[in-house]
Amino acid sequence: MTARRTHIGLPVSQLDAARQTLGESDPVSFAGTRPRDRHSHQLTRRFRPASVQKSRNLRASPGGHTEPTDESLAGTALRELHEETGIPPQAVTPWPGYETVPFDIDIHDIDANEGKGEPGHQHFDLRFLFRLHTTNEVEVMLQEEEVGGIEWRPVGRAASPSLREKLLKLPLQVGPVTANASALIYNDRSEYLLHLRDYLPGQIWEPGMWSLLGGGREPQDATLEHTVRRELAEEAGLAIAGLTPFGTEEATDDAGRTVPIAVYAGRWNGDPRDLHLTEGVMLAWFTPSDLHRLRIADTTRDLVRRHAASRPASTASRSGVASHEERRPSAPHGTVLNVIGVHLYLERPDGTVLLGLRHPDSAFAPSTWHVLAGHCEQENAVACLIREAREEASLHIERQDVELVHVVHHIDKPGDRPRMGLFFRVRTWSGEPELREPDKCTQWRFWDPAALPDDLVAYTRVAIEKIQNGELYSETGWSA
Repeated sequence: MTARRTHIGLPVSQLDAARQTLGESDPVSFAGTRPRDRHSHQLTRRFRPASVQKSRNLRASPGGHTEPTDESLAGTALRELHEETGIPPQAVTPWPGYETVPFDIDIHDIDANEGKGEPGHQHFDLRFLFRLHTTNEVEVMLQEEEVGGIEWRPVGRAASPSLREKLLKLPLQVGPVTANASALIYNDRSEYLLHLRDYLPGQIWEPGMWSLLGGGREPQDATLEHTVRRELAEEAGLAIAGLTPFGTEEATDDAGRTVPIAVYAGRWNGDPRDLHLTEGVMLAWFTPSDLHRLRIADTTRDLVRRHAASRPASTASRSGVASHEERRPSAPHGTVLNVIGVHLYLERPDGTVLLGLRHPDSAFAPSTWHVLAGHCEQENAVACLIREAREEASLHIERQDVELVHVVHHIDKPGDRPRMGLFFRVRTWSGEPELREPDKCTQWRFWDPAALPDDLVAYTRVAIEKIQNGELYSETGWSA
């Protein structure tokens, strides 16, 4: 068991927000203590793997400030754990009941530093609680510039009195728990996105019922936020910019076991009919008052209503905002809506172009090379490009460095929905391509446009050739 310490500097004005996030019922102490050095070289002295079985914790937990690439505070904790000790995020799992919230918060005063021009302020140390998946020896690779060694210590010798008191109250033995995460998605009309599951009795959970999108944690998921984001992408091709922890619910599976489910809430104002659903029957918006008409689990119904009650009253009726169906523009007879996709044409100074190899299980173009791409949500095309580049490959792009270089109007086969592909060239960027979504893309590689791979998405090949020739528009898949 390891109590992880994450340091994050928050303005005093955000204290109430932090408390609200954790919830009044969470066992969190707000007693202040004096600050401690963020990078202590006296963290540890030796590592004894066998003692992990006896519910022991690190002498002083690794930690550090958040970075722009961290998707959550728990993600910061796991990144620091890996950087300072070499222990990968996949080797640990959140302690049951603390999947989405810190185990402890330490608040202390920081004196003014005139040399750095920093005023006095309060500092928040958020500690997240994880436990190892295995009692076997864990390979450790120390970050030598910050860590001198590692030691596992008895819980009773934890340095912080408030942390020690909480740790001593935990059960020493906790059985393996299946980690699950679900997405509670709502829109500005106070409607909630529900998923009608396939009717496969005995094969899936809640067959033929309306439920939330989500699923179980997989080995590549560093955190439960990664789990829910992966599930949204896999099941519906959906990416929600801002997901926040709402709480942990308990459900009972077919075997009668209690399964904790981390719930993340996020706002999205799109049309579910435009999503590419790979599992289940359909997605649809419902208001909390509609739920009594649905075949839905009591726990899901109560969860939606509880979240709705926690939000400010909707002003839709008072402001004259129309319903989802009323707001959908009526198209002239014969008009067909086109899907808008954005594509990154990333060319290095040597002329090579970035392509990614799609996962063998991908619903679209499996085991095929393609440029970095994505679909627009409730956002403009350039904002979508910037978001997709950051989420899929850790590439940071500024709006002023983006230019449209090609548009391809394509259709896969007659009867399919037409698609308009926008290809943007980026003049400058920061970062090197990283595999942020290994369930979608298995590798990134720069290719010579004159020697592109054979297994390349057809319209992408056409677009690259046209861009090389300076042509702005092309069409593929349409009958002559």
